[in-house]
Amino acid sequence: MEKVTTRDVVRKYNFKFTKSLGQNFLVDDTVLEDIVRGADVSKEDLVIEIGPGVGTLTRELLAKAKKVYAIELDSDLIPILQEELKDFDNFELIHKDALKVDFDEIIGEEKSVKVVANLPYYVTTPIIANLITKGYNFKSLTIMIQKEVAERIDAEPNNKDYGSLSILVQYYCDTKILRRVPPASFIPQPKVDSIVIRLDKLDKPRVQVRDKDLFFKVVRQSFNMRRKTLRNAVKSLGMLDSEEMEKAFKEAGIDPKRRGETLSLQEFANLTDSIYNVKNHNG
Repeated sequence: MEKVTTRDVVRKYNFKFTKSLGQNFLVDDTVLEDIVRGADVSKEDLVIEIGPGVGTLTRELLAKAKKVYAIELDSDLIPILQEELKDFDNFELIHKDALKVDFDEIIGEEKSVKVVANLPYYVTTPIIANLITKGYNFKSLTIMIQKEVAERIDAEPNNKDYGSLSILVQYYCDTKILRRVPPASFIPQPKVDSIVIRLDKLDKPRVQVRDKDLFFKVVRQSFNMRRKTLRNAVKSLGMLDSEEMEKAFKEAGIDPKRRGETLSLQEFANLTDSIYNVKNHNG
């Protein structure tokens, strides 16, 4: 069977890219292969693809997966995808904004669900946050995203890229950078490098905390005030007086003069639990 390329399909339908939708379509076959291999797709898997473009990656996934649901927002791409992929009986197209999809409706009783996507840069973080925090039953998320965002997701403490996004993702997932992708791999070419990263969902969060909302509140505040000490970050939450704060830091075994970017997930968990204990029991 003759190979269908992204450029061929774009030319065939005289497709016009929509800048506001962040459309950059992959034209490098080696990247396609690495994404499918990296996602470890098999006939056991239901695959959800977000932003299929003209269906080049979708075609590779359909050959390997039990079924592929592709979620596409752009109305101009719907007839192209319907035509190009009409011969696959394991393909289903959903014309919707991925941020408004109830993934439980797609997943149903499926045991092995994998998300694969070449995500538009402008919705990368909201889509990742939505997928990992809502408790959807998927095994992994293999995504191509802007290099800087991938490096933030994968970062460790005491690194300039380490921040609240690192902690949010690592709280729920193992992270692994699979490969770098240069701008020349796309049409039109983006101005930045991309990275393919795989997030494997943990059976339970990496750290256990008494109050998850408080944990993320402390994390966000510590990085919003990146140049400030932890004492100032916690003080700005307005939950504890000076004496209570001292008690919380002492109980957690953390120096209040440290900065948020030096704390591991476990240390943030310890600090949050100490704040929770002092606030609710006051000794």
